[in-house]
Amino acid sequence: MNVAFSRAPGLTAKVALRLMVFAGLVVSLLHPSTAAPMRPVTILAFGDSLTAGYGVAPSQSFPAQLQMALEAKGHKVTVTNAGVSGDTTSGGLERLDWALDPKPDAVIIELGANDALRGIDPKVPRANLDKMLANLQAKGIPVLLTGMRAPNNWGGDYTKNFDAMYPELAAKYAVPLYPFFLEGVALDPSFTQPDGLHPTGKGVAEIVKRILPDVEALVARAEQSQAAQKGATP
Repeated sequence: MNVAFSRAPGLTAKVALRLMVFAGLVVSLLHPSTAAPMRPVTILAFGDSLTAGYGVAPSQSFPAQLQMALEAKGHKVTVTNAGVSGDTTSGGLERLDWALDPKPDAVIIELGANDALRGIDPKVPRANLDKMLANLQAKGIPVLLTGMRAPNNWGGDYTKNFDAMYPELAAKYAVPLYPFFLEGVALDPSFTQPDGLHPTGKGVAEIVKRILPDVEALVARAEQSQAAQKGATP
């Protein structure tokens, strides 16, 4: 909209300024901005008791503390707790599809600890995680894979084969890997519950502090995906 101002006698600068403001208002009313604000990024924390928050208050669980840490950094996120205590990778594979409804913007996979504790052949969790990653890739959902380590009581070959599956699968699907979910917490009595396995609320906070940069990168990928989908919408 073009507005022309004549140099008529008596037209003061003040009046001209008011006319310009009015013209701008008319233009904004005729052509309102169609840009909608970005909605919060939804992250599905998909795992076992380490995600579910075994032995700690719901507010101290990994998803809850992670959301608080991300919000403190200025991110608009919703972290959903999809942890099931005692779950193996087989159980995770069975429930993945319904856990993805509604579809999240990103997923953190934390599974495998119970497979290792039970001495399940590493070929089984490898195949299960492979199928999960293939599923998520097909749906275009950004993923952060978190690794686990096998206990030493099953022997060196078992430990080697189990521990290797996480970096190998991360490379196969080109997804980022946080090598060990319990880094800095495992076997530390100041961070673990009396069972020596599950983190306390303080231990969960330590996990969140260490993994936060990787999750922030995941959020950035999810936001980019959101923007791309929004741009493709007619």
